[in-house]
Amino acid sequence: MSQKLIKSTAMVGGLTLISRILGFIRDIVIANLFGAGASMDAFLIAFKIPNFMRRLFAEGAFSQAFIPVLSEYKTQHEPAEVKQLVDHVAGNLGSVLLLVTIVGILGAPLLVMIFAPGFYQQPEKYEMTVAMLEITFPYLLLIALTAFAGGVLNTYGRFAVPALTPVLLNICMIGAALWFTPFFDLPIMVLAWSVFLAGVLQLLFQLPFLARLGLLPRPRFQWQHEGVKKIYRLMLPAIFGVSVTQINLMVDTLMASFLVTGSVSWLYYSDRLMEFPVGVFGLALATVTLPNLSKTVAQGDLQAYSKMLDWSLRWVFLVVIPATFGMIALATPILSTLFHRGQFGEHDVIMTTRSLIAYTIGLLGFVAIKVLASGFYSRQDTRTPVKVAVIAMVTNIVLNLILIVPLQHAGLALSTAVAALLNAGLLYYYLRKQNVFQPQAGWQRFLLRIFLASTLMALLLWWTCGTLSFWLNLGLFERALYLLGFITAGMLIYLVSLFALGVRWHQLNLT
Repeated sequence: MSQKLIKSTAMVGGLTLISRILGFIRDIVIANLFGAGASMDAFLIAFKIPNFMRRLFAEGAFSQAFIPVLSEYKTQHEPAEVKQLVDHVAGNLGSVLLLVTIVGILGAPLLVMIFAPGFYQQPEKYEMTVAMLEITFPYLLLIALTAFAGGVLNTYGRFAVPALTPVLLNICMIGAALWFTPFFDLPIMVLAWSVFLAGVLQLLFQLPFLARLGLLPRPRFQWQHEGVKKIYRLMLPAIFGVSVTQINLMVDTLMASFLVTGSVSWLYYSDRLMEFPVGVFGLALATVTLPNLSKTVAQGDLQAYSKMLDWSLRWVFLVVIPATFGMIALATPILSTLFHRGQFGEHDVIMTTRSLIAYTIGLLGFVAIKVLASGFYSRQDTRTPVKVAVIAMVTNIVLNLILIVPLQHAGLALSTAVAALLNAGLLYYYLRKQNVFQPQAGWQRFLLRIFLASTLMALLLWWTCGTLSFWLNLGLFERALYLLGFITAGMLIYLVSLFALGVRWHQLNLT
């Protein structure tokens, strides 16, 4: 069983890695062309608003509510009833999101004032943001339907297609920025249109694979369907509970709109780097874990449920702790290599480094939340994560108000990181309190070995990697070569240290 889960996680992670690498290329191209100025700040808000709602409704609350119910139908009902559920969910979800999209386009000026009130004092930036939001907002409808299709495919073990789909967004944005910018009077507008096009392509890409399963939906609009009602009952509180991290990031953006120009962009670039391990590993692990946890719950096997959670959390610590230490040690080399060219100057590297280090402190929380939240939603418990999310959100807002003055944009990032760690800690506490999760033996020795190996790796990287001026004086090829060498050395030091401390592959099996 563990080998199958590892293979599925590795496959999803590998395909996600392709998307993330293309995402970095996208960000490099955009940083080179547009830097971290007013137009980039405007686009990022216009992109963040539908993207925030996408993560809130589609990848967040909807997926966490839909997949357990679909798994239950798949396990306990006839195929015809499963198809009926898919048809009714498609109809109801599509109609609601179409209405939300129309309201969002019409209300774009108000949405910009809500999410970036500081822009209103800069009319040109404000109007630019509104114009782009009117183009990007339909992405919410398109990508939510894509997430619905992906949820069906994941439930049936077809993990590859949903994991590969985000590649299309990066391809569209890279192509648009490189080849179509000269055709626009306002060059930044090309990015808004590329987002819209990507939403269309991502949805169309998944439809043939649904057809192969016999689950290509014919939308139905019966609100009283029992499965649909159950999904909505689970989804409404989950909208807040599972997506608190995204809400906190949007609070950061809102407050950053009052800071100096460039603050929104610095937070964006550092968030993108921090999201790399979250997306490649955390999302992959959660994608594989949720359907399998839901299956154990539907079968009534809570012992298997507890073991699967334990296995998932061991992998979280094994991968995320060294990633955290390594990213903090190599923050300056990474940012210098990826972004320092064109309109992205030395000052931008320094500012982005500060927020990247702050965000990375909470990396363990960001990843652990995805696994721990699955432990609740697979059992169709939406209330507990909401209770935890309220505490985390209040903490984030209070810390924002305290830290924004002395630390500026880095204080906003640090607040979000601390809130994520608190969120994950409380989710773990309530899983134990509900007596549904019992950690397996050997955790203390396991964690001690991981922290020792990670600390040794980080100290060696920090001592040898050099200063900012060293990296800025290198050519692009030299930077990339040096960075690759340091990352490879860090991984080898960590793995050899783990082996020397007694960690073996068989200890990570799901038994």
